[in-house]
Amino acid sequence: MRELPDPAPAPHGAVIRVEATGLCRSDWHGWQGHDPDIRVLPHVPGHELAGVVEAVGSEVRDWRPGARVTVPFVCACGSCTACATGEQQVCERQTQPGFTHWGSYAELVAIDHADVNLIAIPEEMAAVTAAGLGCRFATSFRAVAQVGRVRPGEWVAVHGCGGVGLSAVMIATAAGARVVAVDISTDALHLAEQAGATHFVDGSAGDAAAQVRELTRGGAHVSLDALGSPQTCAASVESLRRRGRHVQVGLLPGGPTPVPMDRVIALELSLLGSHGMAAHAYPPMLEMIRAGLLHPDQLITRTIGLADAGKALASLGSVPGVTMITPGFPI
Repeated sequence: MRELPDPAPAPHGAVIRVEATGLCRSDWHGWQGHDPDIRVLPHVPGHELAGVVEAVGSEVRDWRPGARVTVPFVCACGSCTACATGEQQVCERQTQPGFTHWGSYAELVAIDHADVNLIAIPEEMAAVTAAGLGCRFATSFRAVAQVGRVRPGEWVAVHGCGGVGLSAVMIATAAGARVVAVDISTDALHLAEQAGATHFVDGSAGDAAAQVRELTRGGAHVSLDALGSPQTCAASVESLRRRGRHVQVGLLPGGPTPVPMDRVIALELSLLGSHGMAAHAYPPMLEMIRAGLLHPDQLITRTIGLADAGKALASLGSVPGVTMITPGFPI
C-alpha cells in the first residue's frame, strides 16, 4: 500500500470516498493481463464500490458531497447513440474504474459523468451490500431478468457459483425458476443451495452438460456461463433444450472459445451477451431488495481490509462466496 495524491473530479464527475469495494474475477482478469485497457503500471484495480460523495465537478447538477452512492461498473457518457437509446451498459465512450483509470482499491476513486452514473443507496443498506450491486449482482439481475428473460417454472442452469453465479441463482429463484447449480467446489454448491438452487452438478464428475440435460429432462430453458472459460461456455450451450437461451456473463480470456455451433443451428439456440446494467435500470432490483425478495448481503462470506486485497486477489477462488474490501479495518 502507498500514499498517493488524492484524485480530483472532472467537471462532469465526482470523487467517492470508498466505504467498501468488491473482490471480483474481473479484477483478476485485469491483473492477469486480459484487459487491453490496463496498459500502464502501477495500476489500482477495483470497480464495484459504495461510498460517500467527497467532491463534485462544476458541471454536476444532481449530487452534492455527503450523498451515499454506488455506481455501475460501466460508467456511461450519457450522450452517445447507445446512451440516447437507454443502453448505457454498452456506451460507446464508457469508462470503467479499475480498468480505464485507477479504481476503488483505495480510499478515494474518481467517477465520470456523475449525473448519469451515481445511484443513491437506500438508507438502510450497508455499504458492503451496496458495493456488490455495481458489478456482480446488477450484472446477474439484468442477465437473468432482462437478457435471459427467465420465466416462472423454467429450468435455469448456472455454470460457476462464484459471486456472479450465486447472484444469478438467487435472482432466478426469485423469478420462479428451477435452478441447477454447476461447480467443481462442494462449498460453492452448498452456498448455491442456500441461495435457492434445488439441483446440483459437480462439474468435475464427468460431462456437466449431460448431467444438466438429464436433471431437467431435456435441457435448461436458460443457461448462464457465470465463470467465463472455454469449458464452461461450451457446457452452458450444450446444457440447453431446443430453442434454449445461453447468456454469457463471465468474461472469457483471450484465445479461441469453441462453441458447438452445429447444436446452435439444429436446436435453434439463442446466444446472448450481458454486460452490466445501466444506472437508470436499478430501481426494480432495489425494490426487490427492499421487499425482501432478494438478499445480496447473504452472499458475502468475508470482509477484509485494504491491506489484504492483493493477497486475496492472487488467491481468488479459494474462498467461496463474495469477498468485500474496506479501506480500513475489517467490519
